[in-house]
Amino acid sequence: MAAAVEKGIDAHSSNEFKIADEAQKPEHALRVDDLPDPDAGLSDEERAAIDRKLLWKLDLQLIPWLSFLYLISFLDRTNIGNAKIDGLQEDLHLTDGQYNATLTIFFISYSLFEPLTNILLKKMRPSIFLPLIMLLWGICMTTMGLVHNFSGLMAARWWLGVAEAGLFPGVNYYLSCWYKRSEFGIRAAIFFSAAALAGSFGGLLAAAIAQMSGIGGKPGWAWIFILEGLATILVGIASYWMVHDFPDEAKFLTSTDRTRVLRRLHADQQASANHESFHPTFFWASVLDAKTWLFATIYMGADGALYAFSLFLPTIIASLGYQSTTANLLSVPPYAAAAVLTIAVGWTADRTRQRGLCNIATSLVGIAGFAMLLGSANPGVQYAGTFLGAMGIYPCIANTISWASNNVEGVYKRGVTLGFVIGWGNLNGVVSSNIYRAVDKPRYFTGHGVVLAYLVLWLLGGSIVTRIVLARENRKRRSGERDGWVEGLDRKEIEALGDKRPDFLYVL
Repeated sequence: MAAAVEKGIDAHSSNEFKIADEAQKPEHALRVDDLPDPDAGLSDEERAAIDRKLLWKLDLQLIPWLSFLYLISFLDRTNIGNAKIDGLQEDLHLTDGQYNATLTIFFISYSLFEPLTNILLKKMRPSIFLPLIMLLWGICMTTMGLVHNFSGLMAARWWLGVAEAGLFPGVNYYLSCWYKRSEFGIRAAIFFSAAALAGSFGGLLAAAIAQMSGIGGKPGWAWIFILEGLATILVGIASYWMVHDFPDEAKFLTSTDRTRVLRRLHADQQASANHESFHPTFFWASVLDAKTWLFATIYMGADGALYAFSLFLPTIIASLGYQSTTANLLSVPPYAAAAVLTIAVGWTADRTRQRGLCNIATSLVGIAGFAMLLGSANPGVQYAGTFLGAMGIYPCIANTISWASNNVEGVYKRGVTLGFVIGWGNLNGVVSSNIYRAVDKPRYFTGHGVVLAYLVLWLLGGSIVTRIVLARENRKRRSGERDGWVEGLDRKEIEALGDKRPDFLYVL
């Protein structure tokens, strides 16, 4: 299988060179090689000190607020699971099939719009695009607390998916334009750990808000949507001032620091420093690259399992015999454990540059967890299984995104690739939304079995195959078998090859 995929990569290579070359030939407004070195004449120790200070400044300005935005995003898309155990399904007279349909429709719109959002982010600027979509999804979330029937909830969930589609792929793409490949993983992990914290915080918040039942004639589950939606709107407004633009335009940096950021990216073989203009051939360069679909397969395994877990964890815990408030509170510890491991795996993968091995090892933890859920009727064993399940899924999301980003070069190509990878993964939420059926309670053999299959076949299997393919390609590049790709090309044409340059080694 690996050989077949590798052959596919080779088959598209020459076409991709032409695509990338033609799309990037127009002169850039400013070439990084021509930028003056603001630290010329300084010692290596002095340069390292300046670099550490610069990196700390970037982290403080970018990571906390973006992580907060994703916490809100994940909270808003999954709080329907908390609302369900507080009476949403009964109050709206939804059948089990109708409730699952409200989950499914979100993933359809969310996935369809994701591949396009990174292009909009680049064209509109992050400080405009991200606050705008937050305002829109905050409105959608608020209206979910005002609905009275199935059709109203379906409409609100559809538009929530459209509005939220741009945040996760957009922020991962955005961060990849600021950090070196060896620095991106831990930042992506911290950003994504907000999803695990959202699950943890969401359980606590839902348990508290549900106590408002009866106020204004609204049930507790309606107040969960209304208050969280209004909070999202306020955060969206504040984000206009809190979200920064790309490195060459960021106002929180001095002109000297902007130059440093651009130079360090260029030294890391990243075209993020270049002012590329969009061309449709970037889209096709991504589509025709077999790596896009390898990473999409891996992400499918992680994301399909993620949404099944996050949407139904309160239901799974409730099936162990706990009431709604207790079930929401018991959902907190597994998410907290997953958040810690997500950051630990991101840190480890950055330093070892072995993202594939990190995926493989972490997925085995998740496989063990769902095997426990399938194999035992003991509530204690099943609850322990939810811990391992969360710890085996969440770290692989951030690590897979980092792995894909590390191995795709070119601003727009990387953006399109991340859109496809994340969009395909999220489309599997359609499956996840329909596998935990009420008729299967309390053991949920079908749901646990499908998640286990996703983890074994796509996450574990896909990670193994992708690592083999990339390792073989690196060996060919190191041995000089790909040197013929650059014969007769000038410097600009060689740089235009992006991740197809013979000296570009893939992160394994």
